[in-house]
Amino acid sequence: MQPNTTTSATITIEAPTSIAMREIGEHIAHIVHGGDVLLLSGPLGAGKTTLAQGFGTGLGIKEPIVSPTFTIARELNGTFPNGDHAHMIHVDAYRLGGNDYAPGQDGIGRLLDELESLGLDEELEDPSGNTVILMEWGEQMAAALAPERLEIHISRPTAPTRNTNEPTSEGTRIVTLVPVGSDWAQRAATIAGK
Repeated sequence: MQPNTTTSATITIEAPTSIAMREIGEHIAHIVHGGDVLLLSGPLGAGKTTLAQGFGTGLGIKEPIVSPTFTIARELNGTFPNGDHAHMIHVDAYRLGGNDYAPGQDGIGRLLDELESLGLDEELEDPSGNTVILMEWGEQMAAALAPERLEIHISRPTAPTRNTNEPTSEGTRIVTLVPVGSDWAQRAATIAGK
């Protein structure tokens, strides 16, 4: 895995295969510690779950990592690289944040209410010392939940079709790491090989 570019603190990495995507996830797992929040975004079929599987492998999680789309959140246990217990909460926020707002409620308020009803609000706002949050489709709540976070954006290649470019399952994915906060900027730089 070689990063392609680094602009400011942003790191861009090519993932030509699912194996490469899993390796990126493993490398990210080696720089996390308790209390971290990672937001994973990209279109359907981009490789979010594949990256999450590599992340789980990097944390020594033995259970299968599957998309939590229908369960919204899965809690898994593993081990940080230093040997400490790791508790991963894998959240799929795709179905969160519907249009049913209370009078005067904003989008972030609605999301936080939904997370509270699932029992995830406190853990996401202030993860415990051994918990790592990996949230798919969580970019809409980034500012509300985590002032320090690693945003992971995956883009899918497109193929020209009649008058449009449609996503394709073939080709290299582009993974962009956007560290938010000085601590993340320093840790993400280790992936870039600085």
